[in-house]
Amino acid sequence: MQTADVTEELARRVVAAAGRALAVELTPEQALVQASPREGVDYQANLAMSLGKTLGRPPREVAGLIAGSLELDGIADPPEVAGPGFLNFVLRKEWLEARTGALLGDPRLGVPEATAPRRIALDYSSPNVAKEMHVGHLRSSVIGDALVRLLRFAGHEVLPHNHLGDWGTPFGMLIEHLLDVSSGQRSIADLDAFYREARQKFDSDEAFATRARTRVVKLQSGDEDTLAVWQELVDESTRHFDEVYALLGISLTDKDIYGESFYNRYLATVVDDLEAARLTEVSDGAVCVFPEGFRNREGDRLPLIVRKRDSGYGYAATDLATVRYWTAERGATDLLYVVGTPQAQHFAMVFATCRAAGWLTGPAAHIGFGTVLGADGKAMRTRAGETVKLVDLLTEAVAQAAAVVAERSELDATGQAEVARAVGVGAVKYADLSGDRERDYVFAWDRMLAKEGNTSVYLQYAHARTQSLLRKAGGLPEGTQVVLEAPAERALALKLLRFGEALNAATSGYAPHKLCTYLYETAVAFSRFFEECPVLKASSPELRASRLRLTSVTSQTLTLGLSLLGIEAPERL
Repeated sequence: MQTADVTEELARRVVAAAGRALAVELTPEQALVQASPREGVDYQANLAMSLGKTLGRPPREVAGLIAGSLELDGIADPPEVAGPGFLNFVLRKEWLEARTGALLGDPRLGVPEATAPRRIALDYSSPNVAKEMHVGHLRSSVIGDALVRLLRFAGHEVLPHNHLGDWGTPFGMLIEHLLDVSSGQRSIADLDAFYREARQKFDSDEAFATRARTRVVKLQSGDEDTLAVWQELVDESTRHFDEVYALLGISLTDKDIYGESFYNRYLATVVDDLEAARLTEVSDGAVCVFPEGFRNREGDRLPLIVRKRDSGYGYAATDLATVRYWTAERGATDLLYVVGTPQAQHFAMVFATCRAAGWLTGPAAHIGFGTVLGADGKAMRTRAGETVKLVDLLTEAVAQAAAVVAERSELDATGQAEVARAVGVGAVKYADLSGDRERDYVFAWDRMLAKEGNTSVYLQYAHARTQSLLRKAGGLPEGTQVVLEAPAERALALKLLRFGEALNAATSGYAPHKLCTYLYETAVAFSRFFEECPVLKASSPELRASRLRLTSVTSQTLTLGLSLLGIEAPERL
């Protein structure tokens, strides 16, 4: 059964009532219906204040007229007009029971799919070839993957693309150094040190630097021997990326790779098209675009360098070609880029240029994020001052989780190892997703692996408790009837019905933390229900069955919600 969420349903009825009472046309969004923070009130509509100002009438009078024309059909009691003109709603017990029971067994928990699905190109992760993935790649990978899952669940087509750094001057020095010291394949662990050796030689040996620049020309012109060595670097790096993605539970695959090299063939055409559109200027020998509205502190126009004075292309040209490819050749209606917040101005300039060129007509968003910090409040590094490798971070997370799981687990060694992986990796991902993505956050093992508070461990334990209850009960009784007698039962049912609202907020705002907050509140509501409402020893068979159904819907909600964040919900811990 798929139905609109409660907010949408009430909003449509408020809009209809406003039309009947006041002869105004409003959208459901203008009804301003939202969950109420007040005790004893489930939802409130706040439109009367703005509507009263528009109509030149007192807001309380407007609210009263709307309330008098409302047709609620048993959803809620007649609303109370409160304060300056709020409409306060309390859902009817019978409706709440029926609606909660209808969730049982529904794989979408009542959430409808998009009626007008979009074709969304989503750029995320984007590590560099010939370097190991480090903690700096964590946020883009985890946030991007959560958004892929959320958008696909909403019914949209998502085209993920992993914009690898696999082209440009660094590959001249890497290939040249590789030819100097070895002709065989090298593992990714060697390549990290190898990159530093190549960079040191490039900076200190002018003859080598000259050869490296010549090698870049050969690479970009398609020299077969050079391309073969380059491909060795790409293949070895890709194997490493795949291992990290598998450990992290990220859905990116090799077919999603669209590195900088992929767009190389389009760069000259990008410049030609921009010149033909009279959008370019030559500045200090470079071909630039000066998108309108971008200036530095001195008031000078800011350039987007499309082709450098040496006729080479920078990453701006590649990003312009990327937009052009995904809109013109792949038919994407929306473009999303999960890239760190410092790149905000760059993407704003790219989007502005592409709109001026006619390549971008639909929505485009830079989904920025803050930095992972260490305990010292600075960018997270090892004690030696080096960047933390992502594999090492995840391995440590699983080891830390294994100690937590072993404290109370009754599973065998194999079972504990599987749960430790789910708990450890889940803790890292949830810590990243549970806060506002635009803010920095401090990476702390004790906090992210805590069994209490807003952590994935708390949610996983809550889900395991639901499964334990259902096992002890011998399974779920037939039927869908839910009976809400105690306040804690009603509070849990109301929270379960708000799953769709939380999903919509998380998806539309590219804000996974809103789903995390909802799941935590749901787990807290279930904990209160568990403590105050005996399930297996309920006072009647009907009440026992009802509470088991509430338990099952809670399990479904936590499992689905965590899966949309890319986190597992083990049945036993």
